[in-house]
Amino acid sequence: MTTFPERVFSGIQPTGNLHLGNYLGAIVKFVALQKTHECLFCVVDLHAITVPQDPKELRDAIRRIAAAYIASGVDPAKNIIFNQSQVAEHAELAWVFNCVARMGWLNRMTQFKEKAGKDRENVSIGLFAYPTLMAADILLYRATHVPVGEDQKQHVELTRDIAQKFNNDFAESIAANGHPEGFFPLPEPLIQGPAARVMSLRDGSKKMSKSDPSEYSRINLSDDADTIAQKVRKAKTDPEPLPTDKDGLAGRPEAENLVGIYAALSDTPAEAVLRQFGGAQFSAFKQALVDLAVAKLGPIGAEMRRLEGDPAYIDSVLRDGAQRAREIAGPIMGQVKDILGLLR
Repeated sequence: MTTFPERVFSGIQPTGNLHLGNYLGAIVKFVALQKTHECLFCVVDLHAITVPQDPKELRDAIRRIAAAYIASGVDPAKNIIFNQSQVAEHAELAWVFNCVARMGWLNRMTQFKEKAGKDRENVSIGLFAYPTLMAADILLYRATHVPVGEDQKQHVELTRDIAQKFNNDFAESIAANGHPEGFFPLPEPLIQGPAARVMSLRDGSKKMSKSDPSEYSRINLSDDADTIAQKVRKAKTDPEPLPTDKDGLAGRPEAENLVGIYAALSDTPAEAVLRQFGGAQFSAFKQALVDLAVAKLGPIGAEMRRLEGDPAYIDSVLRDGAQRAREIAGPIMGQVKDILGLLR
């Protein structure tokens, strides 16, 4: 089997405010991965338009995601930071994959069922075909690793299926074009760390979400210190003190969530957090969590606000990143056309 150079691709949609879940579940991983891998970090704006968007708000949101990447420590000189729509090959390869993927595969996607709800006949085709564009995002760069949340793992598995089917369907042409053991890699999802799933501050059984109507359900990366403190203090808890071991968190989703957040922000195991705070009332633990969250997130929010005040700089980062992305994507898309038999 062909050995592909290790390359990381991941993206975040420019919809709503980035929150603590996005930071701990994704961006912290991005900052770590840049030390060991070649990385492309994308603002996936074409995914955003699967549902209606206000054009001005969308432009602002694209810049906000880029600002969050940089403010959190992703180096735009070392990594490629860009927005998807500036690299036309994403949409081009997505069409190819629309012709490779099967309807039955897409019908099984749980995220489509959740987002479409009972009104499936009236949602956009883009929302249904979203996973083939996600596969194109990844395979356009022949990425080998994709840091994702647990809820996106199914999409990476579909990407592997599409890559395998392309490799099988066009095996003879792929070999004739110099790739006898397959053209696309089968990318691996990277799901790691204690904060792969951060839950709502108002309901520990629900994932923290940009779309939750309650601002108190999440901590936004752009929140200032006072807002962070207020949201942590108002976070739902239960009347019992914190346990001294993880078994004591069973059936206590809000307590488990806050302990998990503290563990992730402090980069310590949950067991160590419980050894430190076990037996204490939530008021004392919440104050410690306030101090930690403000110390960790306050500087990121301040830097985000500074960067958002300089849109020309953000745009220059995205333009430079798009140019560097096209230098990788163009030749790969050209080879796909050769394999398919398209004249160019």
